[in-house]
Amino acid sequence: MSDPQNYIDTSIGKFQNELFDLLRIQSISTDTSKTPDILKAAEYLADQFREIGMDAVQIFETSGHPIVYAEKCLHDDRPTVLIYGHYDVQPPDPLHKWNSPPFEPVVRDGRVYARGASDDKGQSFIHIKSVESYLQTGHELPVDVKFLLEGEEEIGSPNLVPFIKDHQQMLSCDMVLISDTAMYGEDQPSITYGLRGLTYMEIEVNGPNRDLHSGVFGGTVENPANALAGIITQLVDKNGRIQIEGFYDDVKPLTDSERKAYKKLPFDEELYKKDIGVKQLHGEKGYSTPERASGRPTLDVNGLWSGYQGEGAKTVLPATAGAKISMRLVPDQDPKKIARLFTEHIQKISPDTVDVEVTEHHGGYSVIVDLDFYGIKAAARAFETVYQKETLFSREGGSIPIVADFKKVLGADSILMGFGLTKDALHSPNESFSLKDFHRGIKTSAEFFRILPGYSMD
Repeated sequence: MSDPQNYIDTSIGKFQNELFDLLRIQSISTDTSKTPDILKAAEYLADQFREIGMDAVQIFETSGHPIVYAEKCLHDDRPTVLIYGHYDVQPPDPLHKWNSPPFEPVVRDGRVYARGASDDKGQSFIHIKSVESYLQTGHELPVDVKFLLEGEEEIGSPNLVPFIKDHQQMLSCDMVLISDTAMYGEDQPSITYGLRGLTYMEIEVNGPNRDLHSGVFGGTVENPANALAGIITQLVDKNGRIQIEGFYDDVKPLTDSERKAYKKLPFDEELYKKDIGVKQLHGEKGYSTPERASGRPTLDVNGLWSGYQGEGAKTVLPATAGAKISMRLVPDQDPKKIARLFTEHIQKISPDTVDVEVTEHHGGYSVIVDLDFYGIKAAARAFETVYQKETLFSREGGSIPIVADFKKVLGADSILMGFGLTKDALHSPNESFSLKDFHRGIKTSAEFFRILPGYSMD
């Protein structure tokens, strides 16, 4: 009988080829012409589950894209782990910036380049192969596992929360395992124990009933673009402090222990600036760059539009102007409350010479997982066993709203066991994933399942 870890080592070539087959499927959730490919990816995963010996394999239809479910539950006295991931991907545009076709996996320098390689096909596939290493070697899976793989994460998961609410008993678990984040650095295992929340808004400023000649009408009519610029400049002061009244009322301050943990992270500010191509960093005064990047709330303009955008000049006073603005939130901030405060603030500071409309798009709550949670401890130990390096703990600036929903609906904390790296170019051309970390990820996942029951008894 082969050992699961040996099976992983001897089967890694097969695992990679199976991943490449999945990466070839153009499961772009935002593109309705790719709906057949979405179904093809779901069917591919369902076939994988059946082949490795999973039970209750099913593709659930939704009003959008399908959800794939599978389980292997043989114990009454062992932890149940719900593994969540997504098989949909971002559009590959702009295509001309890819060095190889986005849906034809190419290996260069030990990395596989393809859309979805890291986000999230490669990372979620890790756990399927980990479970296979037990089921295909005749070893008893040490814990109960359930898989929940969706096809709408990249479009906001509109059908996932209703599905979870409707299938609470089927999805009941002791923890949720998610691999859709990055390690803190290359060869440096880390666990993300906190995520920021999100409130996403849009501002539209309307002035005259049509674009006007800027010479004929300039100086007589409020320019919506000028008005919008004035509104935006009043949202954050020069010290990076957000000026919305009541915005910080519910912000949970960073504790001394959290700030000490931030200082332990191997952060190189000069390398950080060089990587993103800036001369100086900017943010809320009184906090370090890592603290500002994940532990403090933010407000950023994500998009601006108004007036003439074409080549050359056109002397026009635009009729409308707009902006999309996101606010990243920290523990205890309510995204709905922040949306209300934002709307009230915009209406308060807007000039009466234009009409201003504020729209709320979507949002989600911040999440913090207790580092004393036994699932976190087991995951950290599994990382250390495989990577032979101390596991670091960090908060992340991004948002995964479903993590808060898992806690709210299922009462389960999530373990963010990411194997990606920031250089994976998620959502960008030339997305890639380290095949070394794909291999180590499978071994780490298998080790996590092996040692988890012992941690649950401590």
